[in-house]
Amino acid sequence: MSGAGSRPRVRYEKTGRVARVTLDRPEVLNAMDLRTHEELAEIWDDFEADDELWVAVLSGAGTRAFSVGQDLKELSARTSAGEAGTATFGSRGRPGWPRLTERFGLSKPVVAKVRGYALGGGFELALACDLVIASSDAVFALPEAKLGLMAGAGGVFRLTRQLPWKTAMGHLLTGRPLSAERAFALGLVNEVVAPEELDDCAESWVSDLVRCAPLSVRAIKEAATVSATMPLEQAFATRYPWEERRSHSADAVEGPRAFVEKRPPRWQAR
Repeated sequence: MSGAGSRPRVRYEKTGRVARVTLDRPEVLNAMDLRTHEELAEIWDDFEADDELWVAVLSGAGTRAFSVGQDLKELSARTSAGEAGTATFGSRGRPGWPRLTERFGLSKPVVAKVRGYALGGGFELALACDLVIASSDAVFALPEAKLGLMAGAGGVFRLTRQLPWKTAMGHLLTGRPLSAERAFALGLVNEVVAPEELDDCAESWVSDLVRCAPLSVRAIKEAATVSATMPLEQAFATRYPWEERRSHSADAVEGPRAFVEKRPPRWQAR
């Protein structure tokens, strides 16, 4: 997932049912250059295709940052060379497309484990995840307005959907940061713990996810995501492929049977 003789930008490990994806450039606070996005695209493709994997955990190496977003040194060099375009949304036509922020059909849950700075594109990655577990020293911000840039990887769209409008606009227009506790109070974060407790807390959420029926988890994610902007009547009437698959699966029989037989269910994801 990287050029010969160069260190990968992202670590990808598989442990049981869990994919562990770690942005691995701590020397630059896990800033993401184009090669990082190329590696991540391959990883997300593999994660979705691997039937043995049920959940992913996304984190940043080191203790200072989840990710500070786009590698601005690389961006500056590209704009100086006339290679980069002006304002745009999304990554179509760029290395690593579709990035996590645009993988709207990704069926499996992704948990963001955030320590330190989650800025710009790093915050946008967290916003695109299904669960966010943060340490008390985490800081979230979209500072693009201060840099003459645009939160074009979904920040403008997701923040205004996940926060009250005035609150979201206040942070978008000024770049003001959000503390972990404030993000939790606003519902952007599922849990905040001391830094030394972050790994254990994230693992407890992952364990809960893995104990659930994988097809149910995927069907719930799909139905919630697809119906988010629909009128309620339309949401009930819409066809959801993962729910159809779940409803006809062996796991749909196994769950109630295991309950009646007073034993742990044996999920097959089929």
